[in-house]
Amino acid sequence: MTRYLVHPGSQLKGRFPVPGDKSISHRAVILGALAEGVTEVEGLLEGADVLATIAAFRTMGVEMQGPDRGHLRIQGVGLYGLRAPGVPLDCGNSGTAMRLLAGVLAGQNFPSTLIGDASLQQRPMGRVLRPLAAMGAEIAAQDGKAPLQIHGRPLHGIDYALPMASAQVKSAILLAGLYAEGQTCVTEPAPTRDHSERMLQGFGYPVERQGPRACLRSGGQLHGQSLQVPGDISSAAFFLLGATIAPGSDLTLEGVGINPTRTGIIEILTRMGARIDLTALRVVGGEPVADIRVRYAQLQGIAIPAHLVPLAIDEFPALFIAAACAKGQTVITGAEELRVKESDRIAVMASGLRAMGVIVEERADGAIINGSLLQGGRINSQGDHRIAMAFAMAALVAQGDIEILDCANVATSFPNFPALAHQAGLLLEVVGA
Repeated sequence: MTRYLVHPGSQLKGRFPVPGDKSISHRAVILGALAEGVTEVEGLLEGADVLATIAAFRTMGVEMQGPDRGHLRIQGVGLYGLRAPGVPLDCGNSGTAMRLLAGVLAGQNFPSTLIGDASLQQRPMGRVLRPLAAMGAEIAAQDGKAPLQIHGRPLHGIDYALPMASAQVKSAILLAGLYAEGQTCVTEPAPTRDHSERMLQGFGYPVERQGPRACLRSGGQLHGQSLQVPGDISSAAFFLLGATIAPGSDLTLEGVGINPTRTGIIEILTRMGARIDLTALRVVGGEPVADIRVRYAQLQGIAIPAHLVPLAIDEFPALFIAAACAKGQTVITGAEELRVKESDRIAVMASGLRAMGVIVEERADGAIINGSLLQGGRINSQGDHRIAMAFAMAALVAQGDIEILDCANVATSFPNFPALAHQAGLLLEVVGA
């Protein structure tokens, strides 16, 4: 079992890019496969999650060359060119792959089955199955969880109000809408990442957007494109955290996506007192991108505003550590979504922080964290990649070594995290890989 042993007392310095954005990489593979003609992708994240999406489409007859150093060439088959897979499609640890593929496969003219690893098969799928069923989809699941047995059939458009903010559910509905008779609309209660809407339009498919509402009609075509995937702000978040909390740090992350639906981590850290500067702002592949410089700063505890929670939902493991290093108290509310990620992130982060001597009051939708000196100790990441990376950065300011168990799944989103973190100055050893 892979574990990290991280020694305290270092700082982060340097200038380097972070891996390609995982959310955008998934969508580039999906839309490239469903497009007419060739799509060339640069900067693709070659993590296990994205590789699972690539493997699924290869199984359905889509020819791809690569990925090789971030480059993937996709020979699209068009919206109606997929072939029946014949074997279950394994999504690994990826909730994004499973939910988005469910949207694509619901409207095909063949049956399919989506499976995943033990962690993924415990994650709730009901919130994507319900709107798809309302569109006419026939999907069998056990207690709303994978495996998902999909009997592809004709769909019809719906006008759906999401009960809770979820970019994955929104995207699954819009992808199903490509195959649904008439118009499909999704209204979200709070902003979530809008990569699907942006990329659909980039592939030439009309999407009408008005505030929290996105609509499309079936009958269109996707056209192959050349895409550059920006750096993943969710991966950058761990370095933003580390450079903020470790005295003497001064780090620049190059080419990071700063889509306004993803920058909650920057705004929250800035409100806590972080020194974060955005430079070289530009647009890459329809997405805003910047170089991000971050230097050490003493953080102050805050009540995190509810409207920022969906904009930083994947970055909360890093924010839990930031809160533990801040002066005073940090209050997190409205984050119940964290309970159903790769782990129960509220419970696992609270448990890990307590093991390091931090006083944490766990709540159903968040936590109250009292800043304090972090002790060394042993942390069980419960196989959650973001929790493992967050506690690795916590070691920068801990009073002793931190041992982090069950770290193999870091490869799902950030395969070269140990090497890049070591390059930046983190004293991290990988044991048992």
